[in-house]
Amino acid sequence: MFSQLGDRLQDIFKDLRGHGSISEANINDALRQVRLALLEADVDFQVAKNFIARVKEKALGEEVLRSVTPGQQMVKIFHDELTQLLGGDAAPVNLQKPARILMVGLNGAGKTTSSAKLAALLKKQGRNPVLIACDLQRPAAIEQLATLGRQIDVPVYTPPADEKDVVRSAKAGLAWAESQNDNVEIFDTAGRQEIDQPLVEELKRLRDFLEPQEILLVADAATGQQAVSVATHFNDALQITGIVLTKLDGDARGGAALSMREVTQRPIKFAGVGEKLDEFETFVPDRLAGRILGMGDIVGLVEKAAEVFDEEEAQRMERKLRTASFDFNDFLAQFKMMKRMGPLENILGMLPGMSNVPAAAIDEKQIKRTEAIVLSMTSEERTRPDILNARRRQRIARGSGSTVTEVNELLRRFDQMRKMMKNAGKMKKMMAQMARMQR
Repeated sequence: MFSQLGDRLQDIFKDLRGHGSISEANINDALRQVRLALLEADVDFQVAKNFIARVKEKALGEEVLRSVTPGQQMVKIFHDELTQLLGGDAAPVNLQKPARILMVGLNGAGKTTSSAKLAALLKKQGRNPVLIACDLQRPAAIEQLATLGRQIDVPVYTPPADEKDVVRSAKAGLAWAESQNDNVEIFDTAGRQEIDQPLVEELKRLRDFLEPQEILLVADAATGQQAVSVATHFNDALQITGIVLTKLDGDARGGAALSMREVTQRPIKFAGVGEKLDEFETFVPDRLAGRILGMGDIVGLVEKAAEVFDEEEAQRMERKLRTASFDFNDFLAQFKMMKRMGPLENILGMLPGMSNVPAAAIDEKQIKRTEAIVLSMTSEERTRPDILNARRRQRIARGSGSTVTEVNELLRRFDQMRKMMKNAGKMKKMMAQMARMQR
């Protein structure tokens, strides 16, 4: 997500921080590089030009040129402007009754999957969403929505196979929804390979009938320069209320996010950050700005940890640590908890200074080998690592498809971990903090 842009910007600001004082020439040179970085990231030319003009106006003020830390001041100005560009006006999704959400966009953008992901997110927040299929052009979309609904245990209305009138289908869906005791209705609509008049007219008729609180444009983050045209056309035709960005995990450039928000002046409300149905997040502009600039997103990391962290498990771990009885069963439990937080590269991106760690540096195979080694141990060996003699280590290596050297290295690191954990004061404080995250 924005890795290419983030790498370039972090290099530019690292150089600026190295200067004891900053001149207008330094600023102009840095902003010229920033403009190139934005264009390479597929940000629309006019959007990049306007952004640089706003940053330059603030950067040439007395506050920066006379500052004790001018480099840091520049980064702050850039962070604030980037937050504004990403959506300083970000607002939560409107769920006032009747709470109808219309999902629109081109074919292939991820409307159907995003509809299900949004339903799953709202359900986790305590809502009772239902999904209503209104894509009468593509029968596979109706079947896909029904399948996804079963996976997340959310009711789905599917129209008759011979239904051709989208408004009549939506009316039947509303009548069905009354029997479901729902409080949010999400409508998945038809798309095209490109915007055409029949599509626009169909969506207008549906909008006028439903009068939805939200009309969300679902857009592929890798759309590139086409993003501005797509966003402008949909907004002019339907007056969208927000944007859902999909496939943010698969696009290194991400310029579409900056461009669509700027040209429509509509907030990005949600972002799909992975293929799984739970990899869907409320879009928070200042957090993403921080990640792009290498500042991390500690609040986001804490929230992710809180979702998967079990308070009873925390108390049990505290007792284990206090008595220095941490074993490989505990190691495996923590390992699984970390995996539930999502892809490791996403987690690293939330840590300050780690957002530009290349994906190649995160050896997923090594992580899987580590888990395989632990799983190849007997229950007794996991509980009493001290009994792992040479013969047992050879057996574990064979069983996990690894070498004895790799088994020895894991045991060495595990031993170091246990020694560190004997510092009960520090560990107790850490566990207390983690337990508080759950409250």
